[in-house]
Amino acid sequence: MTAIDFAAFVDKLATASGETILPFFRTALTVEAKAREDGAFDPVTAADRAAEAAMRKLIRDSFPEHGIIGEEYGAEKADAEYVWVLDPIDGTKAFISGMPVWGTLIGLARFGEPVFGMMHQPFTGERFAGDGGAAHYRGPAGKRDLRVRPCASLKESIIYTTSPLLMKDADRELFRRVEAGTRLSRYGGDCYGYCMLASGFIDLIIETELKPHDVMALIPIVTGAGGVITTWENEPAQKAGRIVAAGDPRVHAAALELINR
Repeated sequence: MTAIDFAAFVDKLATASGETILPFFRTALTVEAKAREDGAFDPVTAADRAAEAAMRKLIRDSFPEHGIIGEEYGAEKADAEYVWVLDPIDGTKAFISGMPVWGTLIGLARFGEPVFGMMHQPFTGERFAGDGGAAHYRGPAGKRDLRVRPCASLKESIIYTTSPLLMKDADRELFRRVEAGTRLSRYGGDCYGYCMLASGFIDLIIETELKPHDVMALIPIVTGAGGVITTWENEPAQKAGRIVAAGDPRVHAAALELINR
């Protein structure tokens, strides 16, 4: 059984989560702050919890032997051959601000390797999906294959990060070193930024403090579109933590060289 066998089921998960989340978007929803040792504001909403619960039920009913790792409800059967990695609302801070740059991340790993991923933005009606070999878009603009764009050098690149304020001081200085060598720097986007990289509009994304549920679904989309995504140490991105994604390997290599100088 290959990852592509699960494509229709992933669509069902996306539809169920989207139908659960949308009634909460741009409403007077209740926002709670998760307890964190560093005191940083880490919001969670009823929409996050309800959407993950809906996806977990579908997975348990359809594939009871599969594992699940989710942001809100933790891990179950994490050592199974197939494990679903879920982030019901990646970009909760954008969500509670009424901004549409958030999405539901649905990733599938086999023996720990990412094999299929989808980012669903139900408000805009967009779905970005990939299996590492190809990536595709469906939305108001129709259907199309996703492809990164060539970018010969760092100085020609557009760089994104969700926010430098999320980085530790030392990492922020390393990010600034790379940022200074780019053509244009913009902040925000969360998971949406990676899909824009896969679509050929962004050249480089540098982030830190990511968890597996933040990145697992995005890896097959970025690589399926021809991009490169690794840790700052040039290790597999599923290890999470500090991440560099680029459309062109030349830009990826230049960013890593500056980070690790």
